[in-house]
Amino acid sequence: MTIIPNRDELPSVDVLIIGSGSAALCAGISALENGAHVLMVEKADALEWGGNSRYTAGAMRFAFYSYEDLKPLIRDLTDDRLANTDFGSYPKEQFLADLQYFNQGEPPTETQQFLVDESLSVMQWLSSHNIRFDPSYARQSFLKAGRHTFWGGLALDVEGEGDGLVRAERAEFERLGGTILYNCSAEEIVMQAGDMQGVRCLRSGIPIWIPCRTVVLGCGGFEASQELRTQFLGDAWANAKVRGTRHNTGKGLELATKLGAALRGNFGGCHAVPMDKNMPDYGNIDLPHNERKHYRKISYLYGLMLNALGERFVDEGLDMRNYTYAQFGKAIIEQPGNVAWQLFDASVEPYLYADYRFRFTSVVEADTLSDLIGKLDGIDQATALRTVDAYNRATEISDHIPFDPTRKDGKRTAGLFPEKTNWANPLVTPPFKAYPVTCGITFTYGGLAVNRNGEVLTAADEPIPGLFACGELVGGVFFHGYPGGSGLTSGAVFGRYAGKSAAQYSHQKPSSLNS
Repeated sequence: MTIIPNRDELPSVDVLIIGSGSAALCAGISALENGAHVLMVEKADALEWGGNSRYTAGAMRFAFYSYEDLKPLIRDLTDDRLANTDFGSYPKEQFLADLQYFNQGEPPTETQQFLVDESLSVMQWLSSHNIRFDPSYARQSFLKAGRHTFWGGLALDVEGEGDGLVRAERAEFERLGGTILYNCSAEEIVMQAGDMQGVRCLRSGIPIWIPCRTVVLGCGGFEASQELRTQFLGDAWANAKVRGTRHNTGKGLELATKLGAALRGNFGGCHAVPMDKNMPDYGNIDLPHNERKHYRKISYLYGLMLNALGERFVDEGLDMRNYTYAQFGKAIIEQPGNVAWQLFDASVEPYLYADYRFRFTSVVEADTLSDLIGKLDGIDQATALRTVDAYNRATEISDHIPFDPTRKDGKRTAGLFPEKTNWANPLVTPPFKAYPVTCGITFTYGGLAVNRNGEVLTAADEPIPGLFACGELVGGVFFHGYPGGSGLTSGAVFGRYAGKSAAQYSHQKPSSLNS
């Protein structure tokens, strides 16, 4: 029986990809290089395409052993700084340990191991497809003994950040023969007797039918759905700001589970960071994508964070920023009023990210701590002043330890709860500044059960014929935290293999796929 349920029908394709972020585009590039006819559908218009990827700073975490691994990836090898740079190394064992650190004692998952094992390879693959990278001097290095010293396992950013990444990937996708339909939302995946038939879509509100052999879901998590946030994360998450696209509302989960897909991962977990309290709910969509990220405020490790009660509630110096920033948004949303204040003195101003100098930044400044705290609306000012005074006294035990932003320096407090275990400089140098922050959600951790081929699985771990997924929809990669830069790499790894597998499936019998 021929299924043509809508008024318009497009020509049949081998691989239909839903979404247009980096993971989806990697799937498209991979499917095309494996001989498939590929069509991509994107719910957003030609201005808002690109998913969450366009909002990122473009850092990509991957395993490497020396500068020789990085050298073929670097766009400009004439940069004079390279001769005076210590990139260090980031072996697979360390990458896996960093992921496992956030598993709360559970062993690494198969998807985590696969991400680590394929991370360098996928960077090389991206480079072969005209994606270019630069050393992350501005965000991941400090001058130490006259040399650019990298920290935190991150070495390279994509040229042009996240916006540059997806633009370069889209150019490669289209160069290889791929097509994107904007304003085209997938509404239902249709299967008959276990065979993929096609996808019902709405294009600019008009129903269309797209016949296809396979479908790759690359349309993100559910972070932009207030209903699903409260269902899975809790009532307080109704008030979270959304850092990225407003179009990631869980549609991929809905489409897949209707076909029997199993869920996997921590649906109570998400990537969430401190953001400017006064930012719009979805950032400022009138700004270029590369500027929207500047609402984040993630240099807290060099200062203090106080809640509305005037109390500290996290160890700001627990670890390098890469290992805590994705968790501290959650800590903030659990505070009274879902708000906190970040306090700094002038001595650490050079170490704060440029985000703190963003033209839309909310900030209060004063020449004394008492005057600063007196200007903070909504905080218990008396308690806040006592908290800062107690902190300053508690730093005296580490006066002899030099401050070192390139590593956990052990410069800590004594007698506080919670202690600050690194970078505990006293707040004594005017002017003093306070930045009001709230929680901004980036993406959700719970997703679909997906194997290393990108195949979507049932509860019995059986592949659903012709259905693949990548990106934020892959469950079991992140659980209770996130080492910075892993998200784009995960999207590229699983996108590459989902696209390859979908192309193979479209030309072969399902049983010929390697499991």
